[in-house]
Amino acid sequence: MTSGTATGSGPATAPGSALDAYLASFAEPVGYLNFGSYGPPSRDVVETIGRLASAASAGVPSSGLHAEDERALAAVSRLTGFDRTGVALTGSTSLGLMQIAFGLPRGEVVVSSAEFPSNLYAWWRSEEAGLTTVRPLPAVPGQPLAPVTPERVADAVGPDTVAVAVSAVDFRTGTVADLAGLREAVGDRLLVVDGIQGFGVLDADWTLADALVVGGQKWLRAGWGTGFVALSSRALARLRPVLGGWTGVEGASRYDGVPHAPLPGAQRLSVTNGSPFASGALATALEQLESVGVDVVASRVADTAGDLVGRLEAAGVPVLSPVDRSRRAGLVVAGVPAGEAAAVGARLEAAGVTATVHGDDRVRLSVHATTTPAAIDAALTVLGGRR
Repeated sequence: MTSGTATGSGPATAPGSALDAYLASFAEPVGYLNFGSYGPPSRDVVETIGRLASAASAGVPSSGLHAEDERALAAVSRLTGFDRTGVALTGSTSLGLMQIAFGLPRGEVVVSSAEFPSNLYAWWRSEEAGLTTVRPLPAVPGQPLAPVTPERVADAVGPDTVAVAVSAVDFRTGTVADLAGLREAVGDRLLVVDGIQGFGVLDADWTLADALVVGGQKWLRAGWGTGFVALSSRALARLRPVLGGWTGVEGASRYDGVPHAPLPGAQRLSVTNGSPFASGALATALEQLESVGVDVVASRVADTAGDLVGRLEAAGVPVLSPVDRSRRAGLVVAGVPAGEAAAVGARLEAAGVTATVHGDDRVRLSVHATTTPAAIDAALTVLGGRR
């Protein structure tokens, strides 16, 4: 059984460095390899939530608590590269995608049937409401999990296509999307990117997207109920606030019984006042990431994922995710004999390793900046067939 907490490993850093402080703020078990499911928040995030909850219990003015909203939005703008007026907070990736799906101009949306359900139900529900038409990306024969490539998208879009939806990192295969190529293939249509499996550990140009939607509970390690939407000027010009509520309009506190004009920026998507605890948690997580640098975290994650890939290959374990550094982020998928995935998952759990079983023949491992060699050792003890 693996025990203890993760403090990170890798290139030596000067004592007291920003990276040291970042790594020391986390306390997940050494064998935690499940960031693709959720990332345990840092002590700083937990303390922020506690501080705000304590302030709320003391009855401080709500305006002071909701100052956390602006703190979070400012951090989102800095880290995404989107203008401050183009970002808004949301409680989850699913909710953010719903806002986009229901606000699109009438037309066709191209999306792969292999996407995570949140990036499917939003479009299906919009179609059921008579707002859009879903066009499944034509499948590649014999490859149900084939990556969404610019070539496939270019062949699928047509004159009625108003948007293409894709994940920055595929949740099952770990494949990183070619956002630059997709941007070119999509053209003037809206490129909607579910960024939850990559934002924070992938050093990318996110402004290639017209709508970037990210939940904060995975790689950002901000906890559930956190997230954001970032919109380009093209998206702001085309999206309607169909699901927008009273906090997304001008003069929100003027209770005159008549509809008000939507706010000019992404805030028009706001439904109601969000949780300041969630805003504070997201702001803290983003500021921690910013203090180290996304490039530093991304490089560390890529190095560790590469070590894991190399160890799996050396042990004769099939690697079903990309091995090329440029095509992966923090997800590494190990193949197991058909029908044995659940049993392998149980053995990993018994060895103190937390991972995700997908189907009956694969186990998804997720590494972060805090992942140690001991975690990889524990996983290989099981996956390499020695236990």
